[in-house]
Amino acid sequence: MTRFDVFNGDADGLCALHQLRLVAPCDSVLVSGPKRDTGLLARVDATAGDEVTVLDVSMATNRAALDRLLGRGVLVRYYDHHYAGHVPAHPGLVAHVDPSPDVCTSILVDRTLGGAHRPWAVVAAFGDNLGAAATALAARCTLAAADVDRLRALGESLNYNGYGDDVADLIVHPIELYRTMSRHAHPLSFIESTPVLATLAGHRRDDLARAMQAAPFAVLDGATVHVLPDAAWSRRVRGEFANALANRSPALAHAVVTPNRRGHYTVSLRTPVPGADRFCRAFASGGGRAVAAGIDDLPADALDDFVACLASAFPAPSA
Repeated sequence: MTRFDVFNGDADGLCALHQLRLVAPCDSVLVSGPKRDTGLLARVDATAGDEVTVLDVSMATNRAALDRLLGRGVLVRYYDHHYAGHVPAHPGLVAHVDPSPDVCTSILVDRTLGGAHRPWAVVAAFGDNLGAAATALAARCTLAAADVDRLRALGESLNYNGYGDDVADLIVHPIELYRTMSRHAHPLSFIESTPVLATLAGHRRDDLARAMQAAPFAVLDGATVHVLPDAAWSRRVRGEFANALANRSPALAHAVVTPNRRGHYTVSLRTPVPGADRFCRAFASGGGRAVAAGIDDLPADALDDFVACLASAFPAPSA
């Protein structure tokens, strides 16, 4: 029997898998990539008797691959908080799916494990820009305020590293990060003994400072649109910049757009109310979760239409 662990390369996917494997360690084939590499399940060539664990990867996007694995007799355990579409009832599928806007995949794992390694769920929630949920979880741990701040910085740095259009944009490959994390039962131990975190934090700080200098492409009544230059740094910071804008102006929607290597655009969207995933699914390569979603491949000539749709979908906030 072969076990496969398939996980999103951002903070949530990393911390979700780490929590599970701290409780149930095993040798597995690791499958991951940048946050935008959403079709990860198609890479898994499992057969009858094998087991696949999927974490923080959209079931809707990977439904064909999921059906193929279930049809082969593979046992699949699925943890996710993105829009899933119809979750199939199948004896080979154990699904923990909750798209609520205040939930991330690591919180689902934390629930399943009864809080066995909750500080890692705190890290993930901060990384997913779920500050209130992260703070509430941290209050249930014996953590000093300064340590909560350190977990926030860790989550944000791990999440920043997951962005990019391919692994060439990333500072550290997510599988390498996970293998380093796997040696530490507590995130504070990881922070104190891992020099790579200082590297990530430095790149994140520099990239975000460059993004903050960019003038908006469009300022709408209820939204802003920023188009960053075609560069690895802008692709890395796209999600972090969108989160920063959302935290600074939470009543507005914010879209951060970067050119991709196909000559089109990739979009990260944050919205003040649930609807980001629904809005992005109206575009061919869109998806995500309730207040944080994106479009993988927006045609270059569709940018103006995207801005117009955004203005219509997210009008001026109520007074």
